[in-house]
Amino acid sequence: MAKKTTSDRIVPVGITQMSCVEEPAINRKKQAALIERAAKQGAKIICTQELFTSLYFCQSEDHRFFKLAETIPGPSTDLFGKIAKKYKCVIVASLFEKRAAGLYHNTCAIIGTDGNIMGIYRKMHIPDDPLFYEKFYFTPGDTGFRAWDTPYAKIGVLICWDQWYPEAARLTALQGAEILFYPTAIGWHPSEKAEYGKPQHESWELIQRSHAVANGCYTCSPNRIGHEFVTNAAGKKVSEDGLEFWGQSFIAEPNGQVLYRASTDKEEVIVRDLDLEKVEFARTHWPFLRDRRIDAYGGLVKRFNDKTA
Repeated sequence: MAKKTTSDRIVPVGITQMSCVEEPAINRKKQAALIERAAKQGAKIICTQELFTSLYFCQSEDHRFFKLAETIPGPSTDLFGKIAKKYKCVIVASLFEKRAAGLYHNTCAIIGTDGNIMGIYRKMHIPDDPLFYEKFYFTPGDTGFRAWDTPYAKIGVLICWDQWYPEAARLTALQGAEILFYPTAIGWHPSEKAEYGKPQHESWELIQRSHAVANGCYTCSPNRIGHEFVTNAAGKKVSEDGLEFWGQSFIAEPNGQVLYRASTDKEEVIVRDLDLEKVEFARTHWPFLRDRRIDAYGGLVKRFNDKTA
């Protein structure tokens, strides 16, 4: 529950984490219920985890799964639009978007307080790792990095793999974003967990906390939970281990401190008050944005800089 405070720049923000099943309608209904719980607790901006309408199907390259995609506007935005309008809240919904025949994206729809879509962000960085075969399904985003003025705060939205790139956070923050949302689907390969699990999780959290510090803003990262197995057309598991999603959704303050960290395995609705005065404080007291040497960063737009040549 959001706590009372005296600041006039307080924004109650909600993130959710949940487990998913095969049937999109069931997941959509569950996610809607969690969003409504957050809204009833006072949340004015609410963000879902990544690709909440299905199991994480990218564990395999299977043309059947393109049928999971939906249009924007579509069933999810229609449903969430009603909730947003009812509670006068902003909802960030992570969806598998069918843009056109043969053209699919990993997309977030930003739904305004009137229930209409304010805009979309299409995931820019697309991974291709064992059991994370996203390049098979998703065309890289073409929206660029964006921020939206909402009635409550200026927000930026990035998606999962984007969270590892400081360039993405910086370019979004430079548009004035006070809060960065990172809907996420990340987990362990169970066979690797004992050896790599702890540093993997700590790296994931640390990089996003560093974005908060470097840009003087809040970061909010809702992640899914559950041990998920995807099957092929014959009903056989594509991986005997599957993926164990680690949950631990969190909110970090502009100084990088974790305001709240969720559990590894429980469905949760997290609502916390974010004081936007802390954004201004961070950006003036640690003036990283002021002291940037924009005249010296041209190399960032090159794939590789060989200064010896």
